[in-house]
Amino acid sequence: MSRTGLPARDLRVLDPLLSYPSTILGRERAIVINLEHIKAIITAAEVLIPNSRDPSSPPSSAISNPASPPLATLLRRAWRCGWGDMGKAVSCWPSFPGSNGATSHVAKITKKNVPLTVETPEGNDTPTIGIHKDGSKHVLPFEFRVLEVCLESACRCLEAETLTLEQEAYPALDELTSKISTLNLERVRQIKSRLVALSGRVQKVRDELEHLLDDDMDMAEMYLTEKLSNQTLGESSLREEVDGDSFHLDEDDEGDVRSETGTSRGSLAGYKPNIEELEMLLEAYFVQIDGTLNKLSHLREYVDDTEDYINIMLDEKQNQLLQMGVMLTTATVVLTAGVVVVGLFGMNITIDLYNSPNQFKFWETTIGTIVGCIVLYILAIGWGKKSGLLQ
Repeated sequence: MSRTGLPARDLRVLDPLLSYPSTILGRERAIVINLEHIKAIITAAEVLIPNSRDPSSPPSSAISNPASPPLATLLRRAWRCGWGDMGKAVSCWPSFPGSNGATSHVAKITKKNVPLTVETPEGNDTPTIGIHKDGSKHVLPFEFRVLEVCLESACRCLEAETLTLEQEAYPALDELTSKISTLNLERVRQIKSRLVALSGRVQKVRDELEHLLDDDMDMAEMYLTEKLSNQTLGESSLREEVDGDSFHLDEDDEGDVRSETGTSRGSLAGYKPNIEELEMLLEAYFVQIDGTLNKLSHLREYVDDTEDYINIMLDEKQNQLLQMGVMLTTATVVLTAGVVVVGLFGMNITIDLYNSPNQFKFWETTIGTIVGCIVLYILAIGWGKKSGLLQ
């Protein structure tokens, strides 16, 4: 807190035991980054990475995306590609007790031997060189280059998880449409749960970038190097002015000096830098994360369409089962009519049919009963189809 000027509530964002959404906080002397597995404190001269050497707290993407390296490795790689010898200035703060009783470490990467010009690192879509309107080039400030590495790592991690989910989701959904089974339904359920969770994470990163782009004051707070240089320049000029005029001032003029000093410091505190280069940097990754969110939205629509198709198929099967139930019920009613005839002849009564020596009358009665049941069944089914109850 004394080193970066951050309050305790901002440091809680980096606590691994607390679940905080993706956040980018711009403060007077530091920038707090909490993007997915990226957690860091950026100042005008150094990057502080908590738990950089703690094996018990790997990045959250290490399980789902083993190819996602830690932030310290990404910074060293970026500096080797084109940021000079800054990657060599990596050290570790002395260990201090963590909140869970374990020992935590904070990796410190300091600004050292900053080159005048840099090349775009391999695989980086966004250059780290700012271009003025007149065509001149300049290196982005230290905090913006580190911020770019953090944004790139978070966006690539989310993009990799999205591609992995797409590769698993589309074949599973196609297989479900061809064969509805409990196993396929369970696979689609798990994929949908992962899709909802990943969409929420991507949406939070996108909302955070959109919030920064909409708020010029928050972007102005992130110009740490420029604020520090202007503050140093203002203090040195005020000191020279006060020292040069101190021999010509008496006690009555001390109030005027204090008022001029306060006015100058107030003008420095209200300094508004040009936020165009930071805005371009954030817009580049905003477009990238928005593309990832669009992919997830298309996948979500595909899942919804598959669910609608499955529901239609299940409704069709249900309708077929209902029709079969109606036909079986009709057959049961017709057979009941035949059973009534059999019951009538089974009564203990005396009729001439029992005393007749001609046996063909018995078969005539039996066959007539069966034919009558069949005719009744055909008439009932025909009436149901004619009225539209059956297909």
